[in-house]
Amino acid sequence: MTGLCFVDANVLVYSRDPANAAKQSRAQDWLDRLWNEGIGRISTQVLSEFYNVTTRKLAFPLTPDEAWADVEALFAWEPQAIDVETIRRAHQLGERYRLSWWDSLIVAAAQAQHCLLLLSEDLQDGARYDGVTVRDPFRLSVADAVAAYGEAPKPRYARRPSAMRSPVL
Repeated sequence: MTGLCFVDANVLVYSRDPANAAKQSRAQDWLDRLWNEGIGRISTQVLSEFYNVTTRKLAFPLTPDEAWADVEALFAWEPQAIDVETIRRAHQLGERYRLSWWDSLIVAAAQAQHCLLLLSEDLQDGARYDGVTVRDPFRLSVADAVAAYGEAPKPRYARRPSAMRSPVL
């Protein structure tokens, strides 16, 4: 894939949730590709949601230490802070596209990081928001994405740290 790719929390959560093997496998495929290509991006909102859900809401929750190790590894993805400008942009997006507040923040963070793709099952697959295209990672395979969007440039960061490689992953 030739551009940066923003990942919503649901993709990260499924990668650590063995309750849905099909979604877990697909999420892991996506994350492997994004780590290998160095093009994954997230926000502080995504990190917070990931930590909360994986430690409190899964049938087999992660320990706080396991979840924190994942969060620290994901710092390599240059998390977009939910700052004043991101909040202002989210408000504009919510008004223009009638998005929920939380979805508006996700799209605004993806735009702030100049991402071409936003992987999320929460937004409409194929929707475009001022240059960011939403794709449902459980409908679009990694191979199909490469065919549609091309190969990525040289990675900007190292491969996935060992903290993100667990028996679950």
